[in-house]
Amino acid sequence: MAELVPFAVPTESDKTLLVWELSSGPTAEALHNSLFTEFSQFGLLYSVRVFPNAAVARPGFYAIIKFYSARDAHRAQKACDRKQLFQKSPVKVRLGTRHKAVQHQALALNSFQCQELANYYFGFNGWSKRIIKLQELSDHEKRENEDIVAPLQKQSLKFFCALEVLLPSYACRSPGVGVAEEPVHELEEGPLAFLMKRKTAQKFAIQKALSDAFQKLLIVVLGKTFLIVLEGLQFL
Repeated sequence: MAELVPFAVPTESDKTLLVWELSSGPTAEALHNSLFTEFSQFGLLYSVRVFPNAAVARPGFYAIIKFYSARDAHRAQKACDRKQLFQKSPVKVRLGTRHKAVQHQALALNSFQCQELANYYFGFNGWSKRIIKLQELSDHEKRENEDIVAPLQKQSLKFFCALEVLLPSYACRSPGVGVAEEPVHELEEGPLAFLMKRKTAQKFAIQKALSDAFQKLLIVVLGKTFLIVLEGLQFL
């Protein structure tokens, strides 16, 4: 049976695992690392969150683990439930509780998460990006050419980016656009800080465009293989 894996934050209950009966000995950070190592064997993880038990319960921790793939979450639940894993006592692992009445709005992954998911399914050399246009939209250059500039007038640096995510194996490309703005006061912050904020605005615009391009991709997992559904994209 096919499974769809979008470039969106996983909110479905069948992609979420609840893990409890975690020992009170290790720190929350140590448990986080152990859980990440153990469960990432079954697939790419979106997040691992560790919480202390409620005050009315016995000392210890529980965790919420989110996978990008429901199939991976099911495999992890079956393999890890009532197993000792990295501690002396067994843990309990269950799939998240379903709430049919609650509909979550799909949230886009940030650019780093998109690249992580793309690397996992396509491989590091299976995709690339090409910047088509990176343009400044702010009027800073215009103000520099004016004879009179208010000494305390605050400005902002705004950049627009258009790029493509290229998938050579599928002979297609996915376009994306992004706009980023950084407030700046050149007279107060100095030329070096101004230059750094300019670079930051450019970087954020590229990141937003990259995330936007990935939103048009949908991974279709078929057993051990997968396909890519491309919505409204252009072929190379």
